[in-house]
Amino acid sequence: VTQQAGQVWYPDSAYKTAQAIKDFNREDLPLIIFANWRGFSGGMRDMYGEILKYGSYIVDALVEYKQPVFVYIPPFGELRGGAWVVVDPKINPDVMEMFADKDSRGGVLEPEGTVIVQFKQRDIVQTMKRIDARYQELFNTIEDENTANESRRQMQSELRHREALLTPAYHMISKKFADLHDTPQRMLAKGVISEILDWSTAREYFYWKVKRRTLEFAIKRKLKTANPALNNGQMQEMLRRWFVEAKGPVHNYLWDNNSAVVEWLSDGDEMNIVNENIRVIEKDAKLLAIDSIVEGNEDMSLEAVIALLQKMGTRHHAEVKKLLETVSNDITQEPEA
Repeated sequence: VTQQAGQVWYPDSAYKTAQAIKDFNREDLPLIIFANWRGFSGGMRDMYGEILKYGSYIVDALVEYKQPVFVYIPPFGELRGGAWVVVDPKINPDVMEMFADKDSRGGVLEPEGTVIVQFKQRDIVQTMKRIDARYQELFNTIEDENTANESRRQMQSELRHREALLTPAYHMISKKFADLHDTPQRMLAKGVISEILDWSTAREYFYWKVKRRTLEFAIKRKLKTANPALNNGQMQEMLRRWFVEAKGPVHNYLWDNNSAVVEWLSDGDEMNIVNENIRVIEKDAKLLAIDSIVEGNEDMSLEAVIALLQKMGTRHHAEVKKLLETVSNDITQEPEA
């Protein structure tokens, strides 16, 4: 039996994670990832075990995912290093969202690592020179040419002692400052998470969120079938506009309320209106496709009209004839330029 540290992905656990994600995708299920990892194991044995390859399998599985994916950093959990990279919502922004508990932490580097890289001992000494009065006094006296050699040696010894005394406090403060960059509030301000959650209400929140996203995805699939040119942003904006039209502009703030949107998406009468809108979009898309095919080619236009007439029922022929006569009259009546 090989002992493995917690909160760390090893080659076997990374492979199992990727396989689990693929299985969920195959079953067409939404996915919630409770992200509490500090990264991937980077030992020599793990490199021989192809940790990088199996880590990339997680990215591949999320790229291919077709249902909603929610990444949630739980209370007192943390998401660091390569673990953040492989579950970042930017991998598949159309289906992925990230959330963090108010007591969680997230960032590529841990505070200790950030301090080691960004706030080295020489930076701590420069800070002491700037803000510690006793250190400034000792340093200025040592630098003074009029100071006796014996006094200078004593002050240099005292200066080194003061550095040793202050360094732990300065290091602790710098770690706290670095930790402030990893708080959920900072993550939200930088746009890397969608919302800050509280553990006591997280279950209810995700119940409505998953239900909402599942219903939205079902409508988006219909929209994509009706018009393949639509992207996710356009389809989301259509849903928002239809919701506001149904509820009225005064209640447009309810779009951010998951339970209100679920109620709207579950209403049979409202969905009849949505389905009618989708049929209109499908018709417009097909008409646009026909127009783009025959545009600038009169011979093809004529052949297309003949082919369409042959496929129409006889009851439509009279309507087409009347329409063509109307169009012809409108053209002949237009004044010459």
